[in-house]
Amino acid sequence: MAGQFEIFTDAEANVRFRLLGADGTVLAISKAFDDKRSAADGIMAVRECAGTGLIKEDRTNAWGGTGRTRAGLPTPANRRHRHSPAV
Repeated sequence: MAGQFEIFTDAEANVRFRLLGADGTVLAISKAFDDKRSAADGIMAVRECAGTGLIKEDRTNAWGGTGRTRAGLPTPANRRHRHSPAV
């Protein structure tokens, strides 16, 4: 079975949709829409561009800079700067 889209109303009474994988895993959740028709239009837009969409990596970290490691992950030990106490 292929994945499916599901339209639902969230806790704040906003209409949204989610993309479910074949096993029922939630793969994506949409922004809030004003009504079901707008959500259905959003699904159509995702269907249209998802098959041809390119993959782009955002290289900025969570703090707004451009670090060499992914945000939230420690720097590997062999690249960590170590300071020796002055003698």
